[in-house]
Amino acid sequence: MQTARPSLIARDDTFFGVCQGLGEDFGFNPNLLRVALAIGTFFNPVASLAAYGICGVVVVATRLLVPDPKQAPAATTAAELAPATDEAHNDQDWIALAAAA
Repeated sequence: MQTARPSLIARDDTFFGVCQGLGEDFGFNPNLLRVALAIGTFFNPVASLAAYGICGVVVVATRLLVPDPKQAPAATTAAELAPATDEAHNDQDWIALAAAA
């Protein structure tokens, strides 16, 4: 079962969701990119806006090419998680414990 990603544009806590989308897609903290773009805006606002636009195109491209790279983990039952038991192996453990005592 796959979980759908929320629309980055429709979220209240992002501005077009470019930094958040890049952070999710490439696995880094989006605040690092936000700080870099903010610092770049002081030195060259046109280049920062152009970089933001290019990053937006990258986000759209990655979302279209790879819609949902992360899948929800499959549900496991208790029987799958329990180790396989072997009666003969358990008997040998008891014999070894008795001999050690």
